[in-house]
Amino acid sequence: MKQPNSKRPDKPKLKILFADDEVHLQDLIRVELPRMGHEVTVCPDGLTAVAALERNSYDCVLVDLDMPGLSGIDVIAKAKELSPTTEAIVLTGKGSVDSAIAALRFGAFDYLLKPCKLAELDALLLRVSEKLQLTRKCRALELRLDKLEGRSEMIGAHPSVQKVKSLIEKVAPTSSTVLIVGETGTGKELVARAVHAQSTRGEKSFVAVNCAALPEQLIESELFGHRKGSFTGADENRTGLFEVADGGTLFLDEIAELPKAMQSKLLRVLESGEVRRVGDNQAFQVDVRIVAATHRNLAQMVHDELFREDLMYRINTFEIAVPALRERISDIAELATHLLRRIRVDAAAYPQPFVHTSLQLLSAHHWPGNIRELANVVERASILCDHLPILPEHLPAFLAAPARSSVEFDFSGKSLRDLEWLAIQASLDRHVGNKQATAEELGISLKTLYNRLNEVAETRKAA
Repeated sequence: MKQPNSKRPDKPKLKILFADDEVHLQDLIRVELPRMGHEVTVCPDGLTAVAALERNSYDCVLVDLDMPGLSGIDVIAKAKELSPTTEAIVLTGKGSVDSAIAALRFGAFDYLLKPCKLAELDALLLRVSEKLQLTRKCRALELRLDKLEGRSEMIGAHPSVQKVKSLIEKVAPTSSTVLIVGETGTGKELVARAVHAQSTRGEKSFVAVNCAALPEQLIESELFGHRKGSFTGADENRTGLFEVADGGTLFLDEIAELPKAMQSKLLRVLESGEVRRVGDNQAFQVDVRIVAATHRNLAQMVHDELFREDLMYRINTFEIAVPALRERISDIAELATHLLRRIRVDAAAYPQPFVHTSLQLLSAHHWPGNIRELANVVERASILCDHLPILPEHLPAFLAAPARSSVEFDFSGKSLRDLEWLAIQASLDRHVGNKQATAEELGISLKTLYNRLNEVAETRKAA
């Protein structure tokens, strides 16, 4: 082996196990790999290498194929058994190229022919470093995603929650379409993810789309895709969400918000399993399981001719009703603790990171915004609390005051606009300033809420 021309000081350091029965190679590797910036353990045979693998973990094993005792393939197999992310490089003579190629089938990263140049080994180890870095980044992203999404199961021991869990277990293994109903903020998407995770499609894509958030003129393109030039602004081909979810699950949240024209097109896709992109004459088949959700009464919408009756029956093969938070107050302590631990690492050290009085205040609230409102309250308390546990003073003031119902408003001398503003203020207080949750509770769009807030701001400014 010849020494490489230059050493890159910023090159990632690898922990390497080298196994070869040639003494001069052992001596060379002991010197040269540390010069390349790596840490190396040198073994004279396969048995010694396996013993080293059982004691320590390595980023890469560099092994000769033909050794006394255990072969290089045996060492690779053991390395992969103990640590699947460990990479392997095979050293072999020209007469054993077929054996080296066979080693690739056992999981080897690559092979080098003896005698090889140190520059070739250096370049190969750099590729190993890059692959390991990518693997670790992917794993870190997966962990971050898991933390953001949380567990795909409902928290709580209340009988209503146990019923939902039982229904999920029964329907998940089937291919049936599922309709999830319940108030805003109750965790309908969590139920949808649980259905997906426990199904045979659990390893495939879960694609969630909020139908209420899709611009009406772009809904068809978002769901089914489009061809370049099919309409103004279609500057390139676009893959629709049905195609993205092929083989997996498509979650249609707030399906009741779809326009009637789009309901007809969705029904046709659900019945035929065929999708046609906007601007394309050729349809193609997709294998997608549909899970839909709504906080509205679909039967009433059908009666009011706002929702297609045939589509309602098509998506409502199996219905799961998610209980409101006020119906399972006994779960609030567990829910609040779970939500806090998702955003605060030190909460894991506390069996109960809320004092009893704080839990009493949380349990006494009506929670019109359900779990979403509880999550906002917990996050706010976490920001205010420097050191756990969460005390009553960390909770919003409205929790300490008795809940007021709409009949307690003083209507005398107030215009309809004044009463509307009072309702907006009360909802904003309940949701700790969360405008999305406020708009959903009031049954208005986020844009309408912002318009109302801007009108009041302009009126006060003018005054």
